[in-house]
Amino acid sequence: MAFIDSTVVNVALPALQTSFHATVVDVQWMVESYGLFLGALILVGGSLGDVFGRRLIFLLGVGVFAAASVGCAVAANLGLLITARSIQGVGAALLVPGSLAILSTSFDKNSRGPAIGTWSGFTAITTALGPVLGGWLVEHASWRWVFLINLPLAAVVIIISLWQIPESRAAARSHVDWLGALVVTLGLGGLVYGFVESGNMGWRHPLVLASSVLGCGCLIGFVFVEARVTSPMVPLTLFASSSFSGSNLLTLLLYAAMGIFFFLFPLDLIQVQGYSATAGGAAVLPLILLLFLLSRWSGGLVPRWGPRPPLIIGPLIAALGFVLFAVPAIDVSYWKAFFPAVLSLGLGMAITVAPLTTVVMNSVGAERVGAASGINNAVARVAGMLAVAVLGIVMVNAFSARLNEKLSSFALSPSVLRDIQANEIRLADLQPPVSVGDTTRAAIKGSVGEAFVFGFRLVMLICAGLSVAAAGVASLMIAKTV
Repeated sequence: MAFIDSTVVNVALPALQTSFHATVVDVQWMVESYGLFLGALILVGGSLGDVFGRRLIFLLGVGVFAAASVGCAVAANLGLLITARSIQGVGAALLVPGSLAILSTSFDKNSRGPAIGTWSGFTAITTALGPVLGGWLVEHASWRWVFLINLPLAAVVIIISLWQIPESRAAARSHVDWLGALVVTLGLGGLVYGFVESGNMGWRHPLVLASSVLGCGCLIGFVFVEARVTSPMVPLTLFASSSFSGSNLLTLLLYAAMGIFFFLFPLDLIQVQGYSATAGGAAVLPLILLLFLLSRWSGGLVPRWGPRPPLIIGPLIAALGFVLFAVPAIDVSYWKAFFPAVLSLGLGMAITVAPLTTVVMNSVGAERVGAASGINNAVARVAGMLAVAVLGIVMVNAFSARLNEKLSSFALSPSVLRDIQANEIRLADLQPPVSVGDTTRAAIKGSVGEAFVFGFRLVMLICAGLSVAAAGVASLMIAKTV
C-alpha cells in the first residue's frame, strides 16, 4: 500500500495540477505533506512496534492509511487533499517499519539477506503496478480512483496479518519518545515549509525566515533531546557503528536523487513529451521490474561478497542512469532516449537496495531492529522530501531563467510578459495568455517545454553527483563484513 501510493500519486500529479489549477508549490505540498509525517513519525512507528507489538502497530497503520485514502478520494479542494495526504503519511509511518521489523525478527542473520531481497522484490511488484494502473485510472476514470485502489489491498493485508503473522515485541519494555517526535516533526515541518514556500514568497518573507530558523533550531535540539531521554526513538549509540552511519548517509544521498527524479520525470513525460498518463506510468516499468527480478539475487550478494562491492557499484550505475536522463530533448523516441537511462537506473538500484537494507538490519541487535528500520526508512523518506523541496527551488529557478532568456527574443508586450512571468511557478503547465496569436502561442509553449528540459537536465546531473557521493560513502564507511 505505501509503496504503490508513492508511485501512483506521482503519475497523477499532472492531472491533480490541472484539476485544482495548482502551481508547482501546490503540487509539492501534495507530495511533501505525505512525506513530512511519514519521515518524522516513522521513527515513532518503529519504536511503537518494539513497545506495543509489531503486528498491532502494523495493522493500526494499515487501517489509518486506508481511511485516509478515502479522504483523499473524496477531497473537494486542495486543502482537504493535503490534509488527507498528511494522515496517509501517519498511517504509512506505522506500517512501513513494522513490515521490515516483523521480517527481520522472523529470520536469522544468515538467511535475512535473501528474505529482505524477497521483500524488496514484492514491494517492487506493487511499485511497478502503481504507475501503470494509476495512469490508466487517471486517463480513463479519475485521479480519485488512484486512492481508492488502497481499500481492497487493506482488506487483504488485514486478513493475512491476523491469520499468518505472529506478534513480537522488544524483550525490554521501554517508553515512547513523544518529545523527540514532536521536536523532529516541528523541525522537518519548519524546514520544508521554508524551502517550499520560498518559491511563492521569497526568502525574505517573515514566515519563510521564521519557519526556516525554527526548523533548523528544532533539528539541532532533536539531537540533544535524544541524548537525554531514557528511551530515545533514535538511539545515538547506534551511530557508533560505522556501517550503520554509512548506510544511512548513503540512503540520504541516493534516495534524495530518487525522490526528485520520481517527482519531475512524470511531469516531463506527460506535460512536455506529450505522453498519456498510462504511457507515462509504463515508462518506469523496466526500472521496477529490474528491482523485482534482481532483488533476491542482490540480497544474496552480502553473504558471498560482503556489502561494500554492491554498495559501490550500484550507486555508480545509478549515476550513469541519471546522466543518461540529462541527454534527451523534446519529441524523442522513448526506446532510444529514455529506455537506456531507465535500465541503467533500475540496474543500479536493484544492486543497491537489498544489500543496503541488509547492512542496516545486521548492524544492530535483534532488540533494536524496529528502531533501526524506522531510522533508515525515515532517512529515505526525509531525503526524498527535502530533495523535492530543495531541488524543486533549483528546478524553478533554472526554468525561470531559461524561459526569460527565450522570451527576450520575442516581441511581447510588457503586460503579456508580466502575465507569463507571474505564472512561471506552474512550470510546464504554464499556459500562454489568451491575448496572443496562435503563432506566438505555439512559440511560447515551445519555449516553456525547452525551459523545463533545461531545468530537468540540471537536476539530473545533480542527482548523478549525489549517487557518486553515495558510492564514495560506501567505500569509506561500510565494513567489509557485517
